[in-house]
Amino acid sequence: MEEENVVVPEPEPVEESDVTELEPQKCIVNVESTPVPRPQSRGSISPTRQTISQLSSTHTHLQARTLTPGSTRKSDSSREITKDEIPDEVSDGGYDTDLEIEVTKEEYDTTGKTTYKDACKQFGVIPVSYFLRHMQDQDLIMRHHGLGPAGAKAIAVSLVSNTRILKLDLSDNWLNAQGGVAIAEMLKENCYISELILSDNHLGFGGAAALCETLQENVTITHVTLSGNDFDDGTAVPISEIIMSTQKLEQLDLSCNLFGEAGGELLGPAISENTSIKDLNLSWNHFRRNGAVSLAKGVGANIFLKKIDLSWNGLGLEGASALGDALRNNNVLEELDVSNNRISTEGAILLAKVKGLLSNETLRILRIGKNPIQSAGGFGILTALRQNGGSVVETLDLSDVVVNKDFVELETEVKETRPKLVIITGGEETDKKVAPKPRADPMTKLRQYMEENNLRLVDFFNQVDEDNSMSVTREEFQKGIEEAGIKLTTDEMSQLLDQLDKDGDGEVNYSIVMTLLAFS
Repeated sequence: MEEENVVVPEPEPVEESDVTELEPQKCIVNVESTPVPRPQSRGSISPTRQTISQLSSTHTHLQARTLTPGSTRKSDSSREITKDEIPDEVSDGGYDTDLEIEVTKEEYDTTGKTTYKDACKQFGVIPVSYFLRHMQDQDLIMRHHGLGPAGAKAIAVSLVSNTRILKLDLSDNWLNAQGGVAIAEMLKENCYISELILSDNHLGFGGAAALCETLQENVTITHVTLSGNDFDDGTAVPISEIIMSTQKLEQLDLSCNLFGEAGGELLGPAISENTSIKDLNLSWNHFRRNGAVSLAKGVGANIFLKKIDLSWNGLGLEGASALGDALRNNNVLEELDVSNNRISTEGAILLAKVKGLLSNETLRILRIGKNPIQSAGGFGILTALRQNGGSVVETLDLSDVVVNKDFVELETEVKETRPKLVIITGGEETDKKVAPKPRADPMTKLRQYMEENNLRLVDFFNQVDEDNSMSVTREEFQKGIEEAGIKLTTDEMSQLLDQLDKDGDGEVNYSIVMTLLAFS
């Protein structure tokens, strides 16, 4: 059977006006002009939480994407769609893809890291990784990080709303006054930090004033350490005001500052009025004369202070006598440190036997070592403890005080009735005195060197004397000694050159060296 040749007529050209009347083609144009939403990821907001009208719109677009130019199917966007009819690609059970455009909801940063990084950008500093790792710890200890004022500001911004940190230690970070002000402003808002340590930051008057103002408002901080911050007598004004008014501070450390006599006169009355501080450290300052007396009177009048450190000041005789009165009147203080305060034997007697220790019944620890009280001063203190039947002293620190046989015998007697008493001394005197070892003469060292190296003086001198004048300067002779390897200390070298240059003309002559070596 022959195959018929079927001629397929070519389609008639379609007018442009006819194309616009075709509903399917019109639907295709709408799809191109209005982008179809991409499938949602699992991390995005679930489409099941959308409104019904939104879901209908999504379904309509999905229908439009499946239409062909020859199709006459129309979408019905007004029909209500159930949850089961939603395709998987827009449901929570769909697939994930990295090409998706997700609509995410920004959550609140509870860690504070974002706030800190933004603050670092604002103040032009590099974020400290240590802070980012530990900003949720209860104890944030960031010593020696070189933060500076700008770094302190960035940290302060992020700590305003921090609820985790209870202890903040930013010692030795060169915060200066500006950094101190930033920390103070933060503490006006933060009500969780209870211990603040800002030692060795050169806060000065500006930083101290800002912190004292904050401490007037803050009711959570109980322990403050501000040692080594260049506080002088002017800074004692705001410091004394906060000491007088605070009812929350329990521990205050102002050691290693520059308070002097005027500062002591201001701080003393403030201490007498304080009703909360139990531990006060004023060591390594310059309290003397009237300042020392004022501090002692403040201690005597205070009825809450348990421990005070006044070591390394300069209280002297006046301060020791005033402290004796304070111990007689005070029935609360338990620990007193007056080490290294230029207290003489007389001062020790006034502090102990004549006044304070003879009647005090609360002091448990007394540190009075590194003072020139000698064995007699220690003996007086120990005698007062023996005579005071109500004394509760457990530790008597007489470090660096060498005691004699009388003191040792009294110590033995006291310990029979008070075996728990600990007494620390600088050792006992011995009858046999060891003569100090004589120092070697530098000229002797020079002669020994020549003998050990079989070297003649003239040969040694020629090595030093470049112009063969048989005379060299002090500097040239010293250079020759050093190059020869003769080990002399600075003092020995100076002594040797003085011996060789007796006339002081700055020259060392061969004949003088020869003479001295012969008779050394």
